[in-house]
Amino acid sequence: MKRALIVIDVQESFRARPEWAEIADPDVADRVNRLVRLARAAGDLVVWVLHTEPGTGGVFDPAEGHVRLMAELDQPAPGEPVLRKTSINAFTTTNLGQLLTEAGVRELVLCGIRTEQCVETTARVGSDLGYRVVLVPDATTTNPHGGLSAAEIVERTVVVLRDRFAEITTVADLEAAAGLATSTS
Repeated sequence: MKRALIVIDVQESFRARPEWAEIADPDVADRVNRLVRLARAAGDLVVWVLHTEPGTGGVFDPAEGHVRLMAELDQPAPGEPVLRKTSINAFTTTNLGQLLTEAGVRELVLCGIRTEQCVETTARVGSDLGYRVVLVPDATTTNPHGGLSAAEIVERTVVVLRDRFAEITTVADLEAAAGLATSTS
């Protein structure tokens, strides 16, 4: 089965927000990079997604200069699409579905920022569209809000997606399945 890694919103816009000080895992890019390297080694498609809010004057407005991948990420290789979305999920306002269909992809591996928003919503839409979805929660992060800690929000996302919309795994488990030694990061 052809697979794609979808890297969702791991972008400088989040660091430009005051809430970044409360992000659960400011080093999420390390585990995302491990997934990117794993996907590339397997010959999987890597798709980079950036959230944009054009014309708002905020940190997600491309005119403000923050809508770019985090500097510490392995940057897109030639042929790896970089999509810009204006909706919560990575499908609705992009050509992601077309790209996946053209590449024969049937399985999605998801990681990124705002576990319970853009990552979860992409998982739900992907599942509804018939993709096998794999969520890697240790390669996601979020902020505490609504009276819940970030860890509680991630756990809630795992609970509501597991066995309904997504398989749940870890970076280390994916590396082990590929026969690679796991990193300690």
